[in-house]
Amino acid sequence: MFALCLGAVAQPPHHPPPAPLSKPAEDAQLYRNPTFALRYRIPYGWVDRTKEMQDGNDAAKGEVLLAVFERPPQAAGDTVNSAVVIASEKASPGLKKPEDYLGTLTETATAQGFKPDGDPSEVEIDSQRLVRADFSKGLNDKLTMHQTTLVLLSKGQIVSFTFIAGSHEEVDQALEGLNFTTKVAPARR
Repeated sequence: MFALCLGAVAQPPHHPPPAPLSKPAEDAQLYRNPTFALRYRIPYGWVDRTKEMQDGNDAAKGEVLLAVFERPPQAAGDTVNSAVVIASEKASPGLKKPEDYLGTLTETATAQGFKPDGDPSEVEIDSQRLVRADFSKGLNDKLTMHQTTLVLLSKGQIVSFTFIAGSHEEVDQALEGLNFTTKVAPARR
C-alpha cells in the first residue's frame, strides 16, 4: 500500500492537452469581396443596411454589394448622413472602359439633384485604375452633400463605389477604407 502512494506522488502532475488553435475571429468592420478582389474597412460605429437595400434587387439590373451609413438612414440629424455604397451591374456590350460609364453615372446623379463638381479624373488605388466623378447638392443654407463615385470595369461588370459625406475631407476619409488585393498565383510543382 505504501508503494502505491509513493507511485502516485512521484508522477508528474497531469496537464490537460493544449486547446486546439481556433481560427481568428472574422473582422466585422472589414467587408471582403473576393470576386472583385476588394476590401472596405467600415468606419467603427457605422450601420450596415446592405440586406435592406438588396431587397427587391433585380439581378439583371445590378446588385448592392455593401451599403453602410454613419447612422441609420431613418435617424434624423443635423448633418449629412455619410454613406458608402458598393454596387455592381452587368456592363453593356459597348462598354469597354470605365470612362464609358460616366454618361450614365452623371445622368443618374443629376436626376437626384446633384451637380458635377469638376471634371472626372483617373485614380489609382493599390495598382487598380478607377475613374472618379465628384458631385454636390445643396440640402439647405448650411448643408451640402458631397458624392464621389469611383468606377471599375471588372469581369464584365461595372463596379461603382459611391461615397457620400458633408465635405470633401469626409469623402476622402471614407475613401481611405477601400483597398484592392492581388491574388497570389499558386506555386508550381
